[in-house]
Amino acid sequence: MKRFYREVAVVEAEGGWRVALDGRAIKTALGAPQIVPTRALAEALASEWSQQGDEIDPHTFPQRDMADYAIDVVRADRAAAIGKLMAFAETDTLCYRADPDEPLYRRQHEIWEPLVTALEAREGIRLDRVSGVIHRPQPQASLDALRTRLGTLDDFTLAALQTMASLCASLCIALEALEANADADALWSAAHLEEEWQTELWGRDAEAEARLDKRKAEFLEAFRFVKLLV
Repeated sequence: MKRFYREVAVVEAEGGWRVALDGRAIKTALGAPQIVPTRALAEALASEWSQQGDEIDPHTFPQRDMADYAIDVVRADRAAAIGKLMAFAETDTLCYRADPDEPLYRRQHEIWEPLVTALEAREGIRLDRVSGVIHRPQPQASLDALRTRLGTLDDFTLAALQTMASLCASLCIALEALEANADADALWSAAHLEEEWQTELWGRDAEAEARLDKRKAEFLEAFRFVKLLV
């Protein structure tokens, strides 16, 4: 599609901020007003439009796509969005570890345990750690507390959490990203500790590395999205 606008602006709207192209406010993919809660996020959305050349590349709008998802999908069914996130709480990667006598376990404990204990302390819950891949249900009281916590979050935060949790197979990682001092690169490395371990043992595969880099870029965009909501 050829670029059809000249001016990109951020305008205040009822309930937040919008992007306008030549004075026309943008709508979501499903036709709802694309109103976001912070000016910082609106400016990021505007930047995506401003950076387009003569041809518009639809693959270069990660922030817009996430905003649309929050408005069109999450807002339409918050219970379903929270349900998807709870699936990662029930099978969180950080709670499934190697046998204690294996070298991999020591690295998992070193990197993962501080993240899990921090989540437990913040939310007042307890999570079971499991050696092996056999599923073990988490304490129901802990799951209930996490569901309640997710229910306090806005649609935009839930949208970003879904992306991060799915890319990392971990609600713990996604929730840690909300903390003020969170380090996106460190969280990504923690979530993919086992892949890095296998790489150290067997070497790197170019195609696998390219796929992982693409997924990391998506994670970093979701992380940035969350920070723009503050």
